[in-house]
Amino acid sequence: MMRRNLVLFAAILLGGCGGQLPLKSTSQLQVVNDTALPAPVRTDLVAQGRDSLIGPLDTIAVDVFNVPELSREVQVDPGGSISLPLIGTVDARGKTSVELARAIEGALRSNYVRNPEVTVNVRNSVSQVVAVDGQVAEPGLYPVTNQMTLGRAIASAKGLSEFAKLDDVVILRTVNGQRMAGLYNMTAIRRGLYADPAVYPNDVIVVGDSPARRLFKDFVSVTPLLAAPLIALIQK
Repeated sequence: MMRRNLVLFAAILLGGCGGQLPLKSTSQLQVVNDTALPAPVRTDLVAQGRDSLIGPLDTIAVDVFNVPELSREVQVDPGGSISLPLIGTVDARGKTSVELARAIEGALRSNYVRNPEVTVNVRNSVSQVVAVDGQVAEPGLYPVTNQMTLGRAIASAKGLSEFAKLDDVVILRTVNGQRMAGLYNMTAIRRGLYADPAVYPNDVIVVGDSPARRLFKDFVSVTPLLAAPLIALIQK
């Protein structure tokens, strides 16, 4: 998943560590002053260079100007289509709000609606997801709901597998175009030693041994991840 020539910059969070000394930089790791994975900026929540696209199970509002009987809120079906009066089924999957509005206008014109003006707004999007992989019961893609956390994301994947390593949980994230990683200990989180971290769309969560986990081995070998997680910047 990550090439061996990645240069990793990391910070040890020291809050609540008592007299623990800060770690020095190594050839792979440079200590930085941070206390948590930063929240992604808006551009991190969508694929770079792509418009926000409508996906299956998103809820959208279709407003036809001056024709209230044709205006309504609908949910995109699992196949990516919506059904509207007069025009029937319309493929919404992979379209922007503007593209779908133009498609609906074209269908209405074909059914003798004069000069239709259509606006489409996404009310609730579940097409952005978090990937949960590794030692969980059901690895896969899961919708990111409001206030999603690492613990809730793992619960969405039906929990940890029987022999999962609780101290080997990595979150991979892009923040303002920069790849970042956080190494977390689920036992420490469950004991309340530090907060259950927030999870955002497009995050990748890996439980257990992985290439991402092994990049942290130099720091983890000299300090236990009990009082704080390990936060890192990743550069090629």
